[in-house]
Amino acid sequence: METPPLPPAAWGRVWRRTLATMAISAIGSLVLAQVLMLTLSQGLDAAGATASVILPLLLGGPMLFYMQLRSQQLSEANRRLEALASTDWLTDCLNRRVFTNEVDAVLQARAPGHNALLVVDADHFKAINDRFGHHRGDEVLRLIADGIKANVRDSDFVGRLGGEEFGIFLRDVDESVAKRTAERIREHINALSVQSDGFSQRLSVSIGGAAAQGRLTFAELFRTADRRLYEAKRNGRNQHLFGEPVGDGDSAAIG
Repeated sequence: METPPLPPAAWGRVWRRTLATMAISAIGSLVLAQVLMLTLSQGLDAAGATASVILPLLLGGPMLFYMQLRSQQLSEANRRLEALASTDWLTDCLNRRVFTNEVDAVLQARAPGHNALLVVDADHFKAINDRFGHHRGDEVLRLIADGIKANVRDSDFVGRLGGEEFGIFLRDVDESVAKRTAERIREHINALSVQSDGFSQRLSVSIGGAAAQGRLTFAELFRTADRRLYEAKRNGRNQHLFGEPVGDGDSAAIG
């Protein structure tokens, strides 16, 4: 496997840990040499003390640096593998598996609170692919993903559910806040366009939403939001529709 390049922070850790280990080793070597020489003779002179410090640094320094470097490279490779396993490579959103697992974990908590799910679908995406090419289609997906992320909080979940469909899980919000968020996302994306060979296509999305009350599953919440998404499509696209709240309402109130 190709060795991943290290970010500056990782290089800093390599140098700090190498220097710290070398300093500890040098001090330990000096102390040990002094004890041995006191036991066997009259102690270390200046030359002996210098040698007891310099030799471990010369012999062990490069090896310590290499070991720290390889350790940081392994950590960076593991971090990248974890990211690849949890995110969609094109949009850098959570992939469907991780997104649904994260949402289920919140919805199945002892006191899940009030939350909401938005299902976002790009309008006329096939036509954009056919007219401008798949490379422009990929650009559209990235633009939509970035537009979504720009209008939600860090605590919310954003995932690519498949194709041109995205999921947004809004945590600790009521339906009115979820609707305002959906409208903000719709307006943001509708202000974007894709251009190629002198032609321009304004982007838009349809959004289906459902508020969650109490404990339930992602599948239950998704069914309602997905139905409202397709109603929004049938009603002319570029809009959001919400279904009735899902769940028994047995949850803690929002603080």
